[in-house]
Order: sequence, then structure tokens, then C-alpha cells
Amino acid sequence: MRILIIRLGAIGDVIMALGLIPALRARYPEARIDWLTESTQADLLRHHPDLDTLHLWPRRQWRALRQRGHYGQFCSEAGQLIRTLRGIRYDLVLDLQGLLKSGLWAWLSGGKRRVGLGSREGSQWLMTETLNRHSDSRLIGKEYRKLAQFLGAGAEDFRPVIGLDADDIASANQWLQQLGRSCPGIMVAPFTTRPQKHWFADRWLAVADALCRQTGQPVLLLGGPGDAEQAAHWVDASGGSLTSLVGQTRLGEAAALIARADLLMGVDTGLTHLGMVLGTPTLALFGSTRPYLETENPNGKVLYHPLACSPCRRHPTCEGRFDCMARHEVDSVLAEASALPGSRSVTAVSSSPAITRYPP
Repeated sequence: MRILIIRLGAIGDVIMALGLIPALRARYPEARIDWLTESTQADLLRHHPDLDTLHLWPRRQWRALRQRGHYGQFCSEAGQLIRTLRGIRYDLVLDLQGLLKSGLWAWLSGGKRRVGLGSREGSQWLMTETLNRHSDSRLIGKEYRKLAQFLGAGAEDFRPVIGLDADDIASANQWLQQLGRSCPGIMVAPFTTRPQKHWFADRWLAVADALCRQTGQPVLLLGGPGDAEQAAHWVDASGGSLTSLVGQTRLGEAAALIARADLLMGVDTGLTHLGMVLGTPTLALFGSTRPYLETENPNGKVLYHPLACSPCRRHPTCEGRFDCMARHEVDSVLAEASALPGSRSVTAVSSSPAITRYPP
């Protein structure tokens, strides 16, 4: 049995889908299980103990080749990836993204059975069968759990796992040394792609000030390179209660830091979901979206105050007030944070999948 999972982008969705790997391994113990994703997601998958091969799609590099007019090189590299996928002769291909771009890769792989999850944009016509995403479950990764059970896997086998590399752990230790810390302490992941998912800057600053006074250490900010400028403004306004690592860590390094944190607080963003999966004491503030309400992390908790209009997802109707997020008050968030248990440690995973890159 040769299985290919396709989830190209979105850090949070890759994280929430990780439980599908051990579920498939339990269902098909002797199977070859591979994953195709964008190169930017590699740190989440490259050390997974149950993954055989990780195929990396260098989307940004290929887009740059096309923009520079290097069509020959682009076609050569794309052809190489397609030939590699088709040469494996996959029996089962799972398109977790359900978009045209992911559906095209499923079709190009030549897989005999192609199952699309929530397929749209025309990708449904490239599948041999589809499954809608709707699920009444409150658990993290609910749509991927539904797919696992559709394929005959047991519900108890869906267990998201993040493999941490020894090099990432060593790099995280170097960051801590530079910060003069033995552990990360309290971290926050306040940035995401849509403004309606954000909590308000003044409230984050108030939380950071209270926690800094309580612990004697500045709170660490995490985020991507696109959030660095905003993070710098927050640090300047914080009066020393915030320290920023935004845009400075690789995804694997961020995971290694989060795994050792005393507490992670964040909104609906990939780093928050990472804390939930790693078992870190994690407090998630949801409003316009609620990807899950139950985490299976005994140290994790979701704060969500539904309104008649929520979850509005991409279509807010509150004229920029973001009433659902405004219901998260500073004092109540601090009280919930103080009720979560303390920190743990993490060890490296030695088993790693093979990785194919294009160009190699």
C-alpha cells in the first residue's frame, strides 16, 4: 500500500492534520506513507517518525523562475517532481486541501484512488471520490479525523505528533542563552493573517505587563517575518515587558522553544495550534473562527465567547469592532492563564523521513 498525503500550505492546518499519519499507520501497518507540502512547511514534517518520504514543492522558487522568464528550468524541475510522484505508483492519494492547486497535484501523481476532502474550485472533478468537511466534533483536527475514520482508521489512533530535530533543540538553547534564560518562560503568538482573528494590541500589552511583573521576565513574542515591524512597535510600547523573536526563528526552532515554554498564549494561528499539539500549557483566544473547542491537551484551553454572528470566518459584520474578540477581557484571560499547569521538557526524535527537494 502506497499512500500520498497532500496538504501544501497553511501551517495550522498541516499541524491539525498530523494525526492522520499515525491513524493511517495503524490502519495500514506495512504501508509507505508520504507527504507533499510546500518547502516552508518542511520543519513540521521532516522528523515525523511514521512518515517515509517528504516531497517538497518549492512554490516560491518556481514562481520566481516564471517571473524571471526561466521557463525551461521551471518546466524541468516541475517535470522531475511529477515523474518522481508518478514513479511511486500511489494506491491512495489524499487531497486534504481541496483546492485546484492541490487537486492538480493529486491528479498529476497518477494515484489510483484519489480522495478529496472538501474539494472545490473544480478539484472535485480530479478526484475519484470526495468527502465533505463538515463535522459536529469539537476536537482539534475534526475534519481530518473524519477522513481517517472514512478510510477505516480507529478514532483512538488519530494522535498528532511533532518530531523535533536535535539541531532545532540546540538552536533553541542558543536563543535562550542569548536571552539569558534557562527556559522560554511565557510566550505569546498574537499575529495571524486576518484582522478579525486578532486580539487588541493594548490588551496584549496589558497582559504582558502583568505577567512580566509577576515572573520578573519579559514575555517572548513569536511570529513570522511579516509581523516583525508590528512586533517592534509593541516592544517599544511595552516598557520592557516584551522581547521579540518575531521573524528570527525557523519553524523548527519555534517548535522547540514552544515545547519548553511555561505558557503559550495566542489567537487562531499556527503557532498556537503547535503548542496544543506539543502538549504545552496553551491558552487559545478564538472569536471569528473556532477551529476546535476541545484540544486533547490536558494543559490546553480554548477561550471562546460565541455571538449570534460568530463564527463569521472571512465575513465579519461588526464594522471592524470585532465584538467576539472584545469579549476576552484582560483580567479573565490572566485568570485563565494562571489556572493552567506548568512546564515540561522535550527530547529529540531520531527517526526521520527521506526528503525529496526540487531541484535536488
